[in-house]
Amino acid sequence: MTEQKNHKIILSADSTCDLDEEIKKRYHVNYFPLHINLNGEDYLDNITITPEQVYQEYYDHKVLPKTSAVNVEEYMEHFRPWVEQGYEVIHVNLGHALSSSYQNCCLAAQELGHVHVVDSCNLSTGTGLTVVAAGKMIAEGMDAETIAEKLRAGTSKRHASFILDTLTFLHAGGRCSAVAALGANMLKLKPCIQVDNHDGSMSVGKKYRGSLDKVLVKYVKDELAKHPDINTDLLFITHSGIPQEYIDLVKKTVEETMTFKEIHVTKASCTISCHCGPNTLGILFETK
Repeated sequence: MTEQKNHKIILSADSTCDLDEEIKKRYHVNYFPLHINLNGEDYLDNITITPEQVYQEYYDHKVLPKTSAVNVEEYMEHFRPWVEQGYEVIHVNLGHALSSSYQNCCLAAQELGHVHVVDSCNLSTGTGLTVVAAGKMIAEGMDAETIAEKLRAGTSKRHASFILDTLTFLHAGGRCSAVAALGANMLKLKPCIQVDNHDGSMSVGKKYRGSLDKVLVKYVKDELAKHPDINTDLLFITHSGIPQEYIDLVKKTVEETMTFKEIHVTKASCTISCHCGPNTLGILFETK
């Protein structure tokens, strides 16, 4: 168990927030892993299974895992020791449009009390941005109820999008048609997936054409140009497994376009990666 010193508040989050170890330690974040079901076996996301194992299983046997929500009892067992010790708990969930984990977490919180559930209305480090905001407010000494209210009010300021290198995995997971996937792959189209920060649902935005390096540069410039009021404290570059050269290219493009105090590179969890496939990359940030 980790906790914020001098505060009786515990910060917890679904493992799908995809933070790096440095950020997790800085803000004392406790993860709860979602379940990955593959070939009848139950795994814990990024603990007992990795995205690379998921991809290999698909390449070898054309099988993708199923992801399942954390149930009410699991959340209660997660929170109970802290509540019994007199802590208030703030827990940040994956967007409610993507999983019933949020609803289950709310039921557990109602049963236990002293647990403040926040729907991030986002995924991956879009959720991570909400977790970071929570950590900062805890450090400032705010009470748990105030923090939760401010986090809920700020979800529409946290922006997430990703470039997909292939539609193969979206098609395999039933999220796009075979014709669309084949056509996009043949035409070398690389769609931008936009996350709706009101519920966490995903939609296809701009479709880029060309090699991945050229597409990523254009995507970064487009996303940063969209918003005149970007908060330059923090930007995440999050990927599902991609060669370092592309990460370096994206970071260089960000730095040439805008100055951020911190840029963190993180790797997406299996829950996120199994739907988008390898070589997916996005930039995620807040507006003021």
